[in-house]
Amino acid sequence: MRFASLGSGSAGNALVVEVNNTRLMLDCGFSIKETTSRLARLNLKPEDLAGIVITHEHDDHAGGAFKFAAKHHIPVWLTYGTLKMAERYFPNQHDLQLNVIDSHTPFNVADIEVCPYPVPHDAREPVQCVFGDGQHRLGVLTDVGRTTLHIEQQLSGCDALVLECNHDSAMLRNGPYAASLKKRVGGEWGHLENSASADLLAKLDRSKLQHLLAAHLSAKNNTPLLAKSALAGVADCALDWIGVADQALGFDWRQIS
Repeated sequence: MRFASLGSGSAGNALVVEVNNTRLMLDCGFSIKETTSRLARLNLKPEDLAGIVITHEHDDHAGGAFKFAAKHHIPVWLTYGTLKMAERYFPNQHDLQLNVIDSHTPFNVADIEVCPYPVPHDAREPVQCVFGDGQHRLGVLTDVGRTTLHIEQQLSGCDALVLECNHDSAMLRNGPYAASLKKRVGGEWGHLENSASADLLAKLDRSKLQHLLAAHLSAKNNTPLLAKSALAGVADCALDWIGVADQALGFDWRQIS
């Protein structure tokens, strides 16, 4: 089992999970051309994907998904709430393969088990996901305003974690955003700040953890060093052991063994 990011942040998100010959993409917030180019960096082609799982309808996660899926005949999995809110992205005369999921019910796509779980975020029916191959688990959490006991239960004991470290609270408070946007981003239905992500990490069983990556960093209200420092303080590791999902480059393949 391995995974890689095509890019993470407010300008677009996509992550690929691979088990044997099955590959799923989590979200697709890039154009068809950009997604294809970013896949090529991982030596992948669109036809290598078995499906796309959409977490919620915001443009940086779903904006490019449906045109990309329609062009390459790739099935899509998403909640009913996300489906209804994402219809504005559908291409004309589309023949999309849409699969509605329940936010508490695991499902399989060939060799990959997907375990969605609901999260507090300002979208219609948002989820995040844990991916498994029967032996190992990758937990992904971005676009969440606060943590919950259910989130902790889903992410505890994972072999790899991709955790949102969207902003530093002081940088957000003193930064250039309008007051209304600061309230939204920093609120309980917005995005997770560095110390909150670290607090979540502290509550998890980390005994199997092989990879830890900070994701969805704000370009204006955070820095990679601040995000990594917050997580490293809990993980008791060197800063360079923690990865960052970059907006432009994502991150390269990470193997879980």
